[in-house]
Amino acid sequence: MNKQLFILVTLTLIAISLRAQPISVGSQAPDFSLENIDGMTVSLSDYANQKGLIVIFSCNTCPYVKAYEDRMIALHNEFAPQGYPVVFINPNDDVQQPEDSMDMMRKRAADKNYPFPYLKDEEQKVYQAYGATRTPEVFILKNEMGNFTVAYTGTIDDNYKDASAVNEAFASNAVKALLTGKDPDPATTVAIGCGIKKKN
Repeated sequence: MNKQLFILVTLTLIAISLRAQPISVGSQAPDFSLENIDGMTVSLSDYANQKGLIVIFSCNTCPYVKAYEDRMIALHNEFAPQGYPVVFINPNDDVQQPEDSMDMMRKRAADKNYPFPYLKDEEQKVYQAYGATRTPEVFILKNEMGNFTVAYTGTIDDNYKDASAVNEAFASNAVKALLTGKDPDPATTVAIGCGIKKKN
């Protein structure tokens, strides 16, 4: 009986994980108000004067994040002056992953000279509201009269291993489309990364 129960629980968890998916394009972006590495609180409403926002669920530890890190910084440097800044949100449980603690986040941000906020989703409510399952996972938000809607979800580009071999720069192309008044195409791709470490 114990073995059958174990199998049932395992299958249920697998089914739940397969159903997990990002919030739909066109949906209202969930609000957030989280602590930044500088001790200040950063909220979605702080970006009301921007054209949009590039929200990236990230962390310190994932090899995919490290592979994409310079490209994510480059996204901010290119598009923040045009009204689409980047914000990093770390959703990982730092009990399971001590290197994702706030102190280690500060160190990583300093080492890489992050030009954007790096927020801690301590209660793990924000990543669940967005339906994020990976780090890194991108959500590009469009600001329409103070109402943020999701315009793109997914990955940075089509080659995490080699920036010089990228054929489709999905996130960059999505922002460029929005800046010209068009909808991103594709508006959804599959995020490539590490599973988010959920609290026990």
